Amino acid sequence: MKSPGFYLVRIITLFLGLFPIWFLFLISDLLYFFAFYIIRYRRKVVRRNLINSFPEKSSKEIKLIEKEFYHNFTDLFAENVKMTQLSKASIRQRVICENPDILTSLADSGRSVFLATGHSGNWEWVAKAIPLLTNHRSIAIFKRLSNKSFDALIGEIRLNHNNQMLLESRSAYKGLRQLSDRPNAVFIVADQSPSGNDQDYWTQFLHQETAFFNGPEKMAKALNYAVLYVEVTRPKRGYYSIRFSPITLDPSQAAPNEITEKYARMLERAIVASPSNWLWSHRRWKHQRTKTNADA
Repeated sequence: MKSPGFYLVRIITLFLGLFPIWFLFLISDLLYFFAFYIIRYRRKVVRRNLINSFPEKSSKEIKLIEKEFYHNFTDLFAENVKMTQLSKASIRQRVICENPDILTSLADSGRSVFLATGHSGNWEWVAKAIPLLTNHRSIAIFKRLSNKSFDALIGEIRLNHNNQMLLESRSAYKGLRQLSDRPNAVFIVADQSPSGNDQDYWTQFLHQETAFFNGPEKMAKALNYAVLYVEVTRPKRGYYSIRFSPITLDPSQAAPNEITEKYARMLERAIVASPSNWLWSHRRWKHQRTKTNADA
């Protein structure tokens, strides 16, 4: 049973979603001021992540990236509130794909594909754009939030005006095995912070030992899915551009951990090119590599 708080937040979100995006960006500007200067939301986490990731940058450069990140971060609030009312026409206008032909080619040849991105730009808007770009059956893998009410609200927002299936990450492989009647395009945000155990893949990423889930690689090999990296850039406020780059078109030929390593390198290059576009407020490096998994 959903809590009263869920219905209150749902009503507020639906009400705010009726306003034009420019008005929501005004609210975002106010939220930026409070988040950065008053509440100082995760300022220590963001600053530490930036300093460790860019040791070559000066304190002035780090602070500039930090401020730009918080502007982008509060814009996500405005954009995701608007997502409750965002039409397909608006999605097409605001999320532009540079090379959709690669998806068309895969669909025409009956090939399924993983679309692996990171917490860059507005990944929720990008997920909504995928069904409009391909003839694949569109599927998004998601991870449940600890707050059940908020998780239910986000689920409703994700399904709004969207011809896309949702699969929870823990049952994704089983679900995909059952959906083999037609080619699938599976969208996944693959830079979540794993538990840091022996099964994770460790690599140098932004000057730090970093663990990555290797589940997408294992599923791609088991299901024979191609894997594309989805680079998301932000040309201007409220607009995104996406570009697909092959990680592998034949996972059976990939060496162990090759897919995960290529994903990490593509994500790293995108972050270095536009640092403020990534989600620096999450505790990406909360787990340290132990001797056991270092020797694995």
